[in-house]
Amino acid sequence: MLASVNVIGFYPSKFVLITDVLDTFGRLVYERLLRKSATIVPGTKIIKLLPENFISEDVTDVAKETCRNWFYKIASIRELIPRFYVETSILKCLRFLTTGEYEDAVVRLTKMIRGIGDPLVATYARCYICRVGILVAPEAKSHLRGSLLDFFYTYKQLQTDVVQNTLAKQNISPSEYLQLYTPALDWIVQCIAFKSPEEVLTEILNHCRKDCNSALILNSIVSAFRPSYTSARALEFVKIISECEDAGFPKYQLYRSLGLNVILEKPPEAHRLQLLNEVWKVVTKLNSPEEYISCAEIWVEYPIKYFGKREIDTLLGDILKHLNVDRLFEKYYQQLLSILSKVLAGLHDFSVLFSMNNFHSFLDMFQKESVKADACRLIMESFCRYQKETTDDPVIVNGLMFVSKILHDSVSSLSTTDEKRAIGQLVTGFVRKIDYGRDFEKQLNFYVEARAMFCNLDAVLVCLVQCVNLLSMKTRKIMKGKHSRKTAAFIRACVAYSFITIPSIEEIFNRLTLYLESGKVAFANQALSQGDAFLKAAISLIVEVPKTIEIDNKTKMSEPYLVSYVNNFLSFLLVVPDHPDQGVLYLVRGLLNVVEDFVWDSQNDSKIKIYLNVICLLSAMTQDLYLYHMENVVSNDDLYGSDKKFIAEVHKIISTVIDDILQHLKTLVNPEMKKRQGQLAMEFLIG
Repeated sequence: MLASVNVIGFYPSKFVLITDVLDTFGRLVYERLLRKSATIVPGTKIIKLLPENFISEDVTDVAKETCRNWFYKIASIRELIPRFYVETSILKCLRFLTTGEYEDAVVRLTKMIRGIGDPLVATYARCYICRVGILVAPEAKSHLRGSLLDFFYTYKQLQTDVVQNTLAKQNISPSEYLQLYTPALDWIVQCIAFKSPEEVLTEILNHCRKDCNSALILNSIVSAFRPSYTSARALEFVKIISECEDAGFPKYQLYRSLGLNVILEKPPEAHRLQLLNEVWKVVTKLNSPEEYISCAEIWVEYPIKYFGKREIDTLLGDILKHLNVDRLFEKYYQQLLSILSKVLAGLHDFSVLFSMNNFHSFLDMFQKESVKADACRLIMESFCRYQKETTDDPVIVNGLMFVSKILHDSVSSLSTTDEKRAIGQLVTGFVRKIDYGRDFEKQLNFYVEARAMFCNLDAVLVCLVQCVNLLSMKTRKIMKGKHSRKTAAFIRACVAYSFITIPSIEEIFNRLTLYLESGKVAFANQALSQGDAFLKAAISLIVEVPKTIEIDNKTKMSEPYLVSYVNNFLSFLLVVPDHPDQGVLYLVRGLLNVVEDFVWDSQNDSKIKIYLNVICLLSAMTQDLYLYHMENVVSNDDLYGSDKKFIAEVHKIISTVIDDILQHLKTLVNPEMKKRQGQLAMEFLIG
């Protein structure tokens, strides 16, 4: 089968499949001989196997005879190719007959290949002997060079009439035919290059120039040897590439392979600009858009690593010139995304990036919605990863607002929760990086603009409310808690921003948390009526809490989270003063009414646990001096001064709550509920 080239395009795959069978055959023969070499320890039934590092003297005569028989059988095969492959597959078994003759054997087998007439078959046979030789005789090198030199000498066979007629019959182009050699040649050259000094590269290049100045073999050489070797003589390689024969193997792949090397290892500094000019002079003249973008995708990283903004911008401009013709860019979105990712990975100064003349035009080439979103995601991920400091650069702000808006608009009803979360995190990362310092009004204007642009992303709206609350507290800190008319107006604007934004948030616990947080901020800045409005909004929202909520893609009961929230709410109510136009403890009464109306799970005691905390709160409210206060906020201890009417109202509410608790305890009469009843009663007494 390996001698046949009837379906020449399938030959590399056929080689892999058949040699895999041959390798299995060789392993089975080797294991059989190992079992034949096993001996029984005298006087026992213990079987002794050969040690790992055995020599031929350790092998039994029976195993040696079997091994010789295998090699004799193979030697009697008349056809060259079957005899070569079968003998090579069991070459490891020579160890049973002799020591240290592997190198002679692989050299002999390498010379046998010279009798194979078809150049493709011969090349893959050389690949196989190199692969087996590396395993059985890793120190032997002569057969590796011999295999490559033999290919050099027989390279002219590829142009013979026999080969050309075969290609014509099978409708295979010369370029496609030469590509079939690439896997075998790459392996042969990689075996030669492994741990080889630079002198070996020089020797191979000299032979290549003399005997086979072909792009095919030159590509394997450039790809196989250490990048440091290739990069050090990059200009020499450019000259060799320009002089080598094309012969069906495209030269652009050589420039691509060379580019990979000079990116991995720095070329000499004195040669860097000349190298870029020499290569790009050729690349920019490539007529095929596919060949051009294939090289540009690799070489764009070169000026990013070794040059600056001007060279990168020039390269992007050249890409625009080539791909903007007849909307060619639509065929190469993946390559353009790769170029963008490389630019972003190498250029971390976004003010430089967005100020480049051609960068925005480059982004405009991503006109397919899904691809445009992918490009914007790359930009935002890069910004969040590399932008460590806050910024107020208008170039960055405007550029990223545009990019973030595209990401935001890519979210639809079909978008998954994970997609929304990922985009929300990226936009949130951008929002948190924008800081105008002491210009708080400009900062608030930015948040207003961001709210209008990102209104469909819950994570961003939550972030914006938190940022505005932080802005209020920064203002308070600067004014040391004593606001002027101007700062008081600014605080009211911030509070209004939060009050308008929170209802737009879809997730109910985010709304509840932000209402409470914003209320605390309002009270801390002496915006008492606005703070009351936040707390009343939170109380009225509690009844809308669903039975279950989704957290990290898992459905969970909402009651534990609601109990925790209400307890937090109660702790803040201690310092909240009563409104002069409302009744005594109107917020506490409102919260109790909502708790009473909420449909609680009868199997839990969440409602009673809240009532126990309400008793603690009300007990604290009857003290002459509260345990804690908010600066510049007059709490009920100062407002009422332990007035008897106020204390009586508190006691009245406590009595009502206690009645509800006792009524609930009476319902827990079943034997299986006794434990719950006892625990609640104990908590009630201790509390």
